[in-house]
Amino acid sequence: MAPDPDQPPSQAAIAPVVSRADVASGAALSGLARMGAIIEIVTQPAFVWMFGLATYGTYVVLWAAVNLLSTLTTLSLAQGLQRSVPTAPDRESEHGAVRYALLVTVLPSALVALIISLSAGWIAPAFAVDAAMRPQLPAMIALFVWTLPLTVALEIATAAARAKRAFGPEIRLRIFWEQIARLIVAFALYALGIRLFGLFIAHIASLAVTAWLSVRLLGRYYDLALLWRAPMPKNLRRDTLKSGLATMPPNLARRAFNDLPPVLLGLALSGSGGAVAAGLFGIARKIASVPLIVRQTFLYVLAPLSAAQRAADKAQIAPLYRFANRLAAIIVLPLTGVMIAGGDAILLLFSPEAAAALPVLIVLLVGRAGETILGAATPIVEMTGHRLLPLANSLAGLAAAGLVGWLTVADWGAVGMALAVSAGVIVSSWAAVGELWVSDRLGPFDRHFIRALFCGLGGFAGLWLAGLALAAVPMVARAAIQFALFFPLVWLGLKLGLDSNDKAALGKAGRKLWL
Repeated sequence: MAPDPDQPPSQAAIAPVVSRADVASGAALSGLARMGAIIEIVTQPAFVWMFGLATYGTYVVLWAAVNLLSTLTTLSLAQGLQRSVPTAPDRESEHGAVRYALLVTVLPSALVALIISLSAGWIAPAFAVDAAMRPQLPAMIALFVWTLPLTVALEIATAAARAKRAFGPEIRLRIFWEQIARLIVAFALYALGIRLFGLFIAHIASLAVTAWLSVRLLGRYYDLALLWRAPMPKNLRRDTLKSGLATMPPNLARRAFNDLPPVLLGLALSGSGGAVAAGLFGIARKIASVPLIVRQTFLYVLAPLSAAQRAADKAQIAPLYRFANRLAAIIVLPLTGVMIAGGDAILLLFSPEAAAALPVLIVLLVGRAGETILGAATPIVEMTGHRLLPLANSLAGLAAAGLVGWLTVADWGAVGMALAVSAGVIVSSWAAVGELWVSDRLGPFDRHFIRALFCGLGGFAGLWLAGLALAAVPMVARAAIQFALFFPLVWLGLKLGLDSNDKAALGKAGRKLWL
């Protein structure tokens, strides 16, 4: 029977195009893809043991410098595609947006790499490196900088796949090829006696393979022939570029918080001391990035889903936002607790020298936890038409980091820099929470979130109490026991902290976990 036009639309007719189940399933796949950060905690110690802390520190500085440059040359079009592709009116427009993003990012990146490669002799003296590396550093910079266009191509290709809600394919690229292949190549070069620059060559080789595979990834979700010739009308170019540039300030801020400190250390100090300091900060940053997996997972998932939901019914973004915040609170607080508890043992995996980075690690972990708990607001602000607010958030975060750094770095060194980074990321992330409330009356602090927050804090407290009870146990054994306790504590938090709708959104995983 035909529907009565005088009756209100049914619930099915106004159902959102995305749901909490979409967030949960996408987050699971994206989280696996982001697990490369955990694999790095396994691979990076191997690099330090094989090539030494000073060489590793120089590698961290050059890698961070390329990441900073890639954030500039991508023009944040990786995020822009999350907005333009889900809302494209037809297939040709989708392909045109991706084609435009590739053209205006990869080609300029290659040009920048060429300029830097030709100028490597003038650039190299600015970096603090070990004396044995100094004569060959210009050649290494000239070669390593070509990872810039490879990095940019990989970012755009994987972003294009995510824009089609394909979160899983990054698993093989980000975990196996980018991380495991790098470790395999590094071991091979080390065995062949290529010690000075083996780590740099391994990075280039693994990234080249990953970038090549990203082309095949594009072919799974787009027609490569159409991608080559898709029309790029002026309005499409304008809208895609505008979407990217709107999110560029927060991306630059996030990249600056992650990668600028080791670069500054590598430039400010002299000789191997600068490389060692950068290496220590790089080690602490890598370990502290584990809680950031939760934030990055929801950022990757909520960006395209929020853009799609905005086109259908903006009001239905609220359940997605609150669901993501509840999951983040339950998971990230115990995760931060177990990382702090086992920080001393984890640092010893790198080298005995790395133990000096423990205070830096603790400060960064606390900052990342504070950023992540309410971090779901950031991608929603970026993807739902608030073009000026991301810039305001970035400026507020950078101002807070600059102020704290000015007050602390001179006296506390790397710990002061960690305090500055933590203050900046928390201010930038929490500003988005306030903006969503002011602009859309969308806030996370309902009774369900408070319950989830208390469950997360309970998991953190449980791990802390276990550490006190196991104080007499050897460090490595204590860390292993606390790590084992992490999983049941998170399960208990999910069991008690989520409501029935949240648990239903977890689907098969929720049923298998008896939630």
